[in-house]
Amino acid sequence: MTRFVEVSGGRIAYDVRGEGPLVILSPGMGNQRQAFRHLAPLLAEAGFRVANVDMRGHGESSMGWASITRTDVAEDLLAVIRELGGPAMIVGHSLSGGSATIAAAMEPELVSAIVELNPFTRKQSIDLGGLFTNQRYRKGLLRLAGTQIFKSLKMWLRYLDHAHVTRPADHDQAMEALAANLREPGRMAEFMKTTKSTPADAHARLGDVKSPALIVMGLDDPDFADPKAEGDAVVALMPAGIGTVATLPGAGHYPHAEVPAELAALIVPFLKEHAVA
Repeated sequence: MTRFVEVSGGRIAYDVRGEGPLVILSPGMGNQRQAFRHLAPLLAEAGFRVANVDMRGHGESSMGWASITRTDVAEDLLAVIRELGGPAMIVGHSLSGGSATIAAAMEPELVSAIVELNPFTRKQSIDLGGLFTNQRYRKGLLRLAGTQIFKSLKMWLRYLDHAHVTRPADHDQAMEALAANLREPGRMAEFMKTTKSTPADAHARLGDVKSPALIVMGLDDPDFADPKAEGDAVVALMPAGIGTVATLPGAGHYPHAEVPAELAALIVPFLKEHAVA
């Protein structure tokens, strides 16, 4: 059942399953909370209360936002945590990885730990060497650029097919459902607002994070020329001893959909270690 929390400028959609310490799931840009359809039940079965959240402008959340930045999304996630009675742990994917960083820095008493999945948390620049030597990186970057330049749903779906290195059995149906959502009047325009933001706000708060952080990188993620190096660079900007990097061989940019069991095996011990009842 979809629930909503009212925030300044609109409302944020989410659903809840399971009992136990609170875990917030937040997807990346151009996606909806169904991206966690395989991971959420595994976390609930492991003993967590799991709130799966639609980013502002996406899924069932309202439209018409002035901006969709990592800071905006962090404030929305904190509102969900307050609504459900925190503290909580945040699992944020891609853009929402940066939002997890910001939320933990803003209100550490509400965020006991963060997991960032293939996050865009650092300021980015194109790896020119990688463009020539890494075909997967080159193809992903071109499809992302085409999505932004042409505001093209078709190009976005081509990127998603490329970024899912291992496709779950329901991949085609999930992409059809996502495409239907993005065809709703106004949805692509909301998605495009995310492309106008940068990770600079998250980058600036990495040194302020006090909550334990686990950075999980799919080693075949086409968004980074060297995914492990990106994870290491994020941790290096955090206070010493706060962050840890874990990798998933054979996973692309969406490990929660591609290899949910392997991802759960990585993050459940971390979440149990840092859970606050």
